[in-house]
Amino acid sequence: MDYPVTTPGQLRTVLRALRHTQHLSQTQAGLQLGVSQKRLARIEANPGVTGFYQIARLVSALGARLVITMPPARRSSEPTKAKGAANANTW
Repeated sequence: MDYPVTTPGQLRTVLRALRHTQHLSQTQAGLQLGVSQKRLARIEANPGVTGFYQIARLVSALGARLVITMPPARRSSEPTKAKGAANANTW
């Protein structure tokens, strides 16, 4: 299952959900990551100020992976130039 994340708040929710899916307490997940329960609680509470390396390690320790994807190309809402237009500035 994919979990699109665009804000730290969404990342907070996903990290907690991943940990719960693995039936791990913060202490158990912290042991896998090599940090204390208190540090894991701070990571979950405010992932926006946590380094990428530690987030990536946590995601991996929880059995998931990080994937960066490009959204589908958006169609431009601006009109294009008409072929053979008499005025070059005509759109």
